Amino acid sequence: MALADKTVLVNGAAGGVGHFVVQVAKLKGARVIAVASGKHEALLRGLGADEVIDYTKSAPEDVVRDVDLVVDAVGGPTSGRFLRTLKRGGALFPIFPLGFADAEEAEKRGVTVSATQVRSNGKQLGELAELLDSGAIRVVIDSAYPLAQASEAHARAARGHIQGKLVLQVR
Repeated sequence: MALADKTVLVNGAAGGVGHFVVQVAKLKGARVIAVASGKHEALLRGLGADEVIDYTKSAPEDVVRDVDLVVDAVGGPTSGRFLRTLKRGGALFPIFPLGFADAEEAEKRGVTVSATQVRSNGKQLGELAELLDSGAIRVVIDSAYPLAQASEAHARAARGHIQGKLVLQVR
């Protein structure tokens, strides 16, 4: 889907995947609505979000309508709640599609639901490297751990509410 002049809602916008989605969607010309807790608002606006919804105060599915694309970086069985935010002909992309049980509702609403398995693609990695090198997009680091503390990094990931990426340092 071409994103110029489209509205994209990103759920889990401050996380490891979501913060990239916000930046790429904005770079491609979309109006970006980011969903995260309020403590991430400054970061998300700095990454290009036009609007930030604090999910601890408002459920995005109660306040947003006529979105072209929802990228749900949280995913799982709750992705179906975003169907009512989408316009007919819109698309829902749950990053973690396991447990999605609303295919019939999506079809009734004229919404395409799709997911993908990530595969290494040299051309796309090259394009991403150029965007990173030029500063067009950036990586936000939540925290870094020595490899010997991988269990602590895993525990941090399990707690959730990550801002950006977790890094394991190999020396």
